[in-house]
Amino acid sequence: MMSRSCKTAVIGGAMFLAGTAAAQEVADTIYTGGPILTIDDTQPKAEAVAVKDGLILAVGALSKVSAHQGDATEVFDLAGRTMIPGFVDSHGHVVMGGLQALSANLLAPPDGEITDIASLQDSLSAWAGEHADVVDKVKMIVGFGYDNAQLTELRHPTREDLDAVSTEVPVVIVHQSGHLGVANSKALELAGIDASSENPDGGVIQRNADGEPNGVLEEYAFFTVLVPLLSQLGPDGVAAFAKAGAEMWASFGYTTAQDGRASAGIVEALKAIDAAGELPVDVITFPDVLESKDYIEANASKDYTGHVRVGGCKLTIDGSPQGFTALRDRPYYDPVGDYPAGYAGYSAVTMEQVQDAVNWCYERGLQVITHANGEGASDMLITAIGVAKEKYGDPGNRPVLIHGQFMREDQVDSYRDLGVFMSLFPMHTYYWGDWHRDHTVGPVNADNISPVGWVRQRGLMFGTHHDAPVAFPDSMRILDATVTRRTRSGDILGPIHRVDVLTALKAMTIWPAWQQFEEDRKGSIEPGKIADLVVLSDDPTAVDPETLDSLKVTVTIKDGNVVYEADEEIRKGDLRWSPMFSDPASAHEFLDAMHDGLSRG
Repeated sequence: MMSRSCKTAVIGGAMFLAGTAAAQEVADTIYTGGPILTIDDTQPKAEAVAVKDGLILAVGALSKVSAHQGDATEVFDLAGRTMIPGFVDSHGHVVMGGLQALSANLLAPPDGEITDIASLQDSLSAWAGEHADVVDKVKMIVGFGYDNAQLTELRHPTREDLDAVSTEVPVVIVHQSGHLGVANSKALELAGIDASSENPDGGVIQRNADGEPNGVLEEYAFFTVLVPLLSQLGPDGVAAFAKAGAEMWASFGYTTAQDGRASAGIVEALKAIDAAGELPVDVITFPDVLESKDYIEANASKDYTGHVRVGGCKLTIDGSPQGFTALRDRPYYDPVGDYPAGYAGYSAVTMEQVQDAVNWCYERGLQVITHANGEGASDMLITAIGVAKEKYGDPGNRPVLIHGQFMREDQVDSYRDLGVFMSLFPMHTYYWGDWHRDHTVGPVNADNISPVGWVRQRGLMFGTHHDAPVAFPDSMRILDATVTRRTRSGDILGPIHRVDVLTALKAMTIWPAWQQFEEDRKGSIEPGKIADLVVLSDDPTAVDPETLDSLKVTVTIKDGNVVYEADEEIRKGDLRWSPMFSDPASAHEFLDAMHDGLSRG
């Protein structure tokens, strides 16, 4: 029987106890009762963690930590589950993640049910039927996540395929890479794209033999449709995106999210959402350096405004490797589609633009994170950073390579020598490893996509990411792929690039915290750091590595408060957000904004 001096509470089956305080600072909460992986090399494991005022007060043996227990202290019984630091997003697009959450799911298994064009059409039609009142109001159907590499037909849907869903309202679907998409005839008409339209710089309007657009739009041709949609969202539309995206990130254990190609409007909307108490996690934003220089220069900071900050600049050099729009240094192996002999992809920007952007960031000491997928894109980035460092020195800005999926080993050396942090994408080995082996780079070079092994051989830190909404921000899928490198078919790509579980966890916590200048406050469970914590269903260092993708995030804790719990039995008073996707108005706001944007764009 509990003493009357003890206080009890239950959250999702976890019991809280409070007892007598020692003559030390009293904790708000003590976590114990399961393995605690601190990701702190000086104390890798602990029995208990004490938290006060959103900060970690003590870590270590239960006998030591319990000295901070007082009458008001809640003791969270982990009940055998495992606690680790909150995940830090090395690269993603949290606001666009709302698009994934609020539109028709066109993903292939295991994240969706799309296997061919017929099932894609059925999904769009079913979604439109389920949201008939919304579609009737805003006259638009939106889908996200199709992947031609996973369709039986091994091709993109066309405008005619989408016309079969509707010819009366615009139908727009977004490729899983986010770098291309398809519009039906009505959407093309509203966007002003026809046979007379020229390809924009850094983009392609795919066409039929007669020159008419077939509906598939690559890179900047697609962005000329998508960006106007987003630019017209307005505060309510961006709020719908951001809230849904941030809630999704929290559900996968992320306590720090990234918006890796933001705009001034998106950043200000995020700040407003946070001020209203509706942002469950921190968000670091990187506005596009080619479009938002004035805003970046005025707002970049290592400090947060609430839970939002501008971390620096985003630069995009090329496109999607699985979509054959990444810039290689050699021809693609066996590209599927109408490509000329020797086709090696293309850059989205010129070398002059890359150099000017990198110089601008270095001159001001601003961090620049750069999307470079192909070897040719890495060559451009390496050259630009080399020139900038020679001209401006090293401002300590921790430049970041994003993706680097097709890298030569000499390029890893160059990035090391230039002090570039590599945020890699081993999750790609699961989703598109078979496609890379058979079509993009071939069986020899496919072993070296996302070459984590080369990075570790040189003693370097690295980050791993999901690039959501390219894939769900599924932390356990990232962990599994980094450790096993298994493809959908069960093949293993590049055994030399596999790492142990602890290394993979560091690449999701302390190393991306370093990447973003936050290693002193995040990424490990240490006294004085922010109480950003995650509870997993089991200990990832103790289970069969082949089962890592089956682990579940059961609780996410931000600033000492529960912001997600898998069974939704959450202490409502601790939350700063509404239950996930419960507000039907979000879908209305989102689709309203999308329709307005397309009509104006």
